[in-house]
Amino acid sequence: MATEQQPKSALIVGASRGIGLGLAKQLLSRGWHVTATVRSAAGGSGLEDYHERVTMDTVDINDASMVAAFVTRVTNEVFDVVLLNAGVGGLPGKTAETVSPEDVTYTFMTNAISPVRLATKLVHTVRPGTGILAFMSSRLGSVELATRGVSPIYSASKAALNSLTRNLVPQITVEGITVLTLHPGWVRTDMGGANADIDVETSVTGLADVLEAQAGAGGHQFLNYTGDVIPW
Repeated sequence: MATEQQPKSALIVGASRGIGLGLAKQLLSRGWHVTATVRSAAGGSGLEDYHERVTMDTVDINDASMVAAFVTRVTNEVFDVVLLNAGVGGLPGKTAETVSPEDVTYTFMTNAISPVRLATKLVHTVRPGTGILAFMSSRLGSVELATRGVSPIYSASKAALNSLTRNLVPQITVEGITVLTLHPGWVRTDMGGANADIDVETSVTGLADVLEAQAGAGGHQFLNYTGDVIPW
């Protein structure tokens, strides 16, 4: 007799709103189990509708004590996808000449350093062979494509995330996992703004398709929400 296939599971770090919340809902609608983290306890997101298959947790990726406690809570879990989505927006109008040391430190810590630090502590929870470790980056983090001067500090922080992630990959000892760096598109969220190209549903539907399609692919790719390759 064939055994019933176990639902897939995902850990989404940074699911309080926007793309992270939308992706959590999208995966839940596809039958996944989801562990979703927020920086502070909140209700009313709609994830409560999936209470049998969703676990909520709280972590600020820049807070070492919160990270240590969170890692302890999930250390024995096995996830098909671990996605580091937490991040901050772009300091519009700021350049290397005008950004404050405090703002640039916070932006780079939140968008680059802290996600990779947390990933090194969570990689053992990724399912060997078919699991995916994913980072939410941006097309603006492509050094090759960054020729228009758009949000230079934000772009640099995402380029730093991409570089740190590429340097992390050779250190991963979990056998056969896939590492993805993802661009969700320019999305109409609080961060993306009202004039962005696509809505959250379009972005997260594509991202979920990419995650499902890339299971077991291996290697490390920089992909957008349609599955197309983006140059580093």
